Amino acid sequence: MAKFSFSENVILITGASAGIGRSLALQLAGHGAWLSLAARDQNRLEQLAQECRERGARALVVPTDVSEELQCKNFIEQTIAEYGRIDTLINNAGVSMFSRFDQIKDISYIRQIMNVNYMGSVCTTYYALPYLKASQGRLVGISSLTGKNGVPTRSAYAASKHAMAGFFDSIRIELADDGVSVTIIYPGFVATEVRQRAIQGDGSPLKESYIDETRVMSADACARIIITAAGKRKREVVMTTRAKIGLWLKLFSPGLVDKIAKKTVLSGK
Repeated sequence: MAKFSFSENVILITGASAGIGRSLALQLAGHGAWLSLAARDQNRLEQLAQECRERGARALVVPTDVSEELQCKNFIEQTIAEYGRIDTLINNAGVSMFSRFDQIKDISYIRQIMNVNYMGSVCTTYYALPYLKASQGRLVGISSLTGKNGVPTRSAYAASKHAMAGFFDSIRIELADDGVSVTIIYPGFVATEVRQRAIQGDGSPLKESYIDETRVMSADACARIIITAAGKRKREVVMTTRAKIGLWLKLFSPGLVDKIAKKTVLSGK
C-alpha cells in the first residue's frame, strides 16, 4: 500500500454480504481494519465476519436494511458502542433493475430503488457524520457509470445513482473545512450478484445475469481500486478507459454517446 494505512481504522461497509462489499471487507481485513458490516442477510454476514477475523481484523455484524432509517441509525449506534469511533464509511448497498420504463407494471419499486441506493446512503451518512468529523475521516460512495450517464433499462437505477452523486458532491464542499474527504466511485460492469437480483418490470428478480460475467471486472479488482482511492482521499474514480472517453465525447457528441450506451447495455459488454 502507498502512504496510508487502514490498520485499526474503523470502517463501516453497507451491502457487505456479497459482491464488491464482500471483497472490500476481506481485503481491508488483510490490512488489519476494524470492520462494521451491514447487510440484510445475517448468515452471510456472520460467515464473512469470521473470514475477516481469520485475516487479522476485528469484525462486527449489524444486520441492516438501509432503506429503513432507524436501521441505519442502529448500524451507527452499534458501531460506536463496539469501537467508540468511525474513521471510514463506505456506502455500497444497492439494488439494480432491468426494464424499460414503459414496461414497468408497478411504479412503487422505483421508490424501493431510491430508498436503497440514495436514501440508504443519505441516512447512514447523516448518523455517521458527527463521528466522521471528529476523526476527520473518509466518506466513500459507490455509485455507477449510470450516475454519470443514463442508459436504457436502468431509468430508476440511473436516477438513484445521479442523486447519490449530487448528494456526495454537495456535502464534499460543505465538509471541506472539517477534514472529511468524500470519494465517489463510478464502476462499470463488475462481476457480482447485483444483476441476478435486478428488478424486472413486474417487480420480480431477474435471476439470470444479462451479461457474460467472465468478461467483466472482478469484484476483487474493483475493491482494490476503491481501497486505493479511499486511502488517497481522491475526489472520484471513473473506472475503465472507455468510460472516461465516453464522458469526454459526451461534451461534443451526446447523441453518439446515447447510441454507444444503448449498444453497450444490450450487448452486455
